[in-house]
Amino acid sequence: MKVIDVHTHGIGGYDTRTTAPEDVLKVAEIHGSYGVSELLLAVYPGPVEKMRLHMDAIRRAMEAQRRTGAGPGASILGVHLEGPFLNPLCAGALDSWAFLKPRDYDYRALTEGFEDIVKIITISPELDGALPLIRAFREAGIAVSMGHSNATFSEAEAGFRHGARGITHLFNAMAGYHHREPGIAGFGLLNPDIYVELVADPFHLHHRTLELVFRVKDPTRIMIISDSVKETHCAAPGGAVSVPEGALTDAAGILKGGAVTVWEAAVRLIDEGFDPDTVLGSLSANPGRFLAT
Repeated sequence: MKVIDVHTHGIGGYDTRTTAPEDVLKVAEIHGSYGVSELLLAVYPGPVEKMRLHMDAIRRAMEAQRRTGAGPGASILGVHLEGPFLNPLCAGALDSWAFLKPRDYDYRALTEGFEDIVKIITISPELDGALPLIRAFREAGIAVSMGHSNATFSEAEAGFRHGARGITHLFNAMAGYHHREPGIAGFGLLNPDIYVELVADPFHLHHRTLELVFRVKDPTRIMIISDSVKETHCAAPGGAVSVPEGALTDAAGILKGGAVTVWEAAVRLIDEGFDPDTVLGSLSANPGRFLAT
């Protein structure tokens, strides 16, 4: 079975904040050792010039894999741009100072020359100018996911109508569900066509919240992601890896990223009684279908 992670920043001491393709290849190698077949590398928001340098490192890593084969590592499919067109009110652990207003100039400056490797971009649909930007990315063949967002239900629905097809790490770094305003989280639960990412480690979502999603959502629209970061499975002496005992947080207690790989998350869910076919589909067929839409 092909295991696909469409949202990882790094793992084991390496991440995408690098200009060295060797670092990117190390991320792929470590994920591969945990059963991941293919992945998208998520680029952090920052100055456009720096984001482009990080994308260039990923492209060079992809070229190296094409020359030599992925080897023991996961095959790198391309880039997931997590920003920079995001809402500062829902920054989470991202650097809100690096967020940009959705202007066409910024879009072109960011992606020019990388159109072949940018597969997903996360955008906050409620921002002024976001809707035409969503449409532009969609017309360019890039899948748009909505996230880091304070959108109301209707604003998320407008993003969907303009071409967005996913929601980035549902419930995390976004407006929560309220009985008078279900918000973007409610839209993600109730719209039958939108795909939703889930960080299914023990820390991002309560067990009952995960149960709610798996009960309500069409099982073909759920994607387990790692959202892993440099600190995930920090490398131990001798090259071994160790699973952290607690959540990965910054000094303010904000979650920095996922604590486990997608395969470990899937095994955990199955052990807790979730339907195996549904869980395995959420890290294989579903992300593959999303990338093909």
